[in-house]
Amino acid sequence: MSPSELEDWLKEEQSASSGWSKDDGSGETIGHESGRKIIDILKKNPNKDPDQYEEEDLQHMRKVVSYCKRHLAQEEKAKQNTDSKSYKSLKNWGHDPLKN
Repeated sequence: MSPSELEDWLKEEQSASSGWSKDDGSGETIGHESGRKIIDILKKNPNKDPDQYEEEDLQHMRKVVSYCKRHLAQEEKAKQNTDSKSYKSLKNWGHDPLKN
């Protein structure tokens, strides 16, 4: 997903209703927070120059790839049912299973 697609998605009510809540009492889900971090990473390095990423950025993106890979392997319905929590959660993490 592009930064603007992800931003638009995170503004939707359904994006906030899927995933595990953070332990800080904010009500935000872990995936929603991850989506905001992804937007920041993509915006500060729009050309995706490997030398411009900070170590924290790389660590987060490794976490994102691992999460998406694991969920896609376990949850076939994420590709079939756009109302599923799996589909919504993957979008929070910056991956739309319906896009090629």
